[in-house]
Amino acid sequence: MQNLSIGTIAARTGLAVSAIRYYEDEGLVHPGRNAGGQRRYERADIRRLSFVMIAQQMGFSIAEIRAALSSLPEGRTPTKSDWTRLSEGFRAQLDQRIERLQKLRSTLDGCIGCGCLSLEACKLYNPTDRAAQKGAGPRYLLGNSSAEILSEIEKE
Repeated sequence: MQNLSIGTIAARTGLAVSAIRYYEDEGLVHPGRNAGGQRRYERADIRRLSFVMIAQQMGFSIAEIRAALSSLPEGRTPTKSDWTRLSEGFRAQLDQRIERLQKLRSTLDGCIGCGCLSLEACKLYNPTDRAAQKGAGPRYLLGNSSAEILSEIEKE
């Protein structure tokens, strides 16, 4: 039953009305309309919008969130098993992000952004800018290792 106004949804979720309209435009919620043309939301939309807020805070894009929410049923309130299934898809991505963040944290003290962007200071780990052959940006923080770069130099 669609009976909650956008103001009620905003008060319950803490989202601005404009944000809720934006999420509707992005296809994340699908309110109905009453006879006067006003938006009417289901109670389940409170949970959907709360999920959107949390997922965005974790760094997921609107497109990723939309794809995840598309797996939830329309026309009925998602069950616990529906939400569990959705969260399992996010779990692997979160684990990868956590791993990258832990690697970043452990290397941050010694060489911020090593990839190596400081050619004068890092001739040992990135002689003649060999890391650049692996791509732009901080290559060592993005997954390449200095040993990998050095072994390629030795092959030449």
